[in-house]
Amino acid sequence: MTAPEGRGIAGFDDSNTFRILHVSTGNVCRSPITERLTRHALCDRLGDPLGGGLIVESAGTWGHEGAPMEANAELVLADFGADYSGFVGRELLDEHVIRADLVLTATRDHRAQVISMGHSAGLRTFTLKEFTRLVRAIDPATLPDARDEGMVARARALVRAAAALRGWLLAPSVDADEVNDPYGAPITFFRSIGDEINQALEPVVTALTGVSARD
Repeated sequence: MTAPEGRGIAGFDDSNTFRILHVSTGNVCRSPITERLTRHALCDRLGDPLGGGLIVESAGTWGHEGAPMEANAELVLADFGADYSGFVGRELLDEHVIRADLVLTATRDHRAQVISMGHSAGLRTFTLKEFTRLVRAIDPATLPDARDEGMVARARALVRAAAALRGWLLAPSVDADEVNDPYGAPITFFRSIGDEINQALEPVVTALTGVSARD
């Protein structure tokens, strides 16, 4: 099974892949930024556009099917040197959730909507900032070494470890796990959201790959 045309880092047989799905509302602001920054970070660490078998996609709970990302989202990605070309928005479907090994959402409402779709999604669906908080608490030495067992085995172990911690490591505030919607906002707000997403992704990508960001 391969990623839909123009989506993901590459298409692989599912036994050798780990599919990350980023979810927001319209799939034109937050989730495209998160998708492309994740891909950019993987390439930065691995020097390989295939991402070691990690496929990165996005969709929206009220996705603007076929729409480009917002112009300000493109500017944010350009600030980070990330590729924004060729993006096409899509609405979240059952098949996206079924195929995902990890679903990272912008807000708790998005997380609830994904989980309500079924497909045993609860143990692999988190808000982005929730997953970041849980990942920070996981000792990387307890995860498989990607060099020996592969990136996919490490990523799957990371999700299991995060799910096990969820009931024990609570958010410090109600809004701590939320990424606000910049839709219609000026570029300054988009950039603040981009910085917020990038900071949340850094420990996640490091934990997934076992490789720290380049200086």
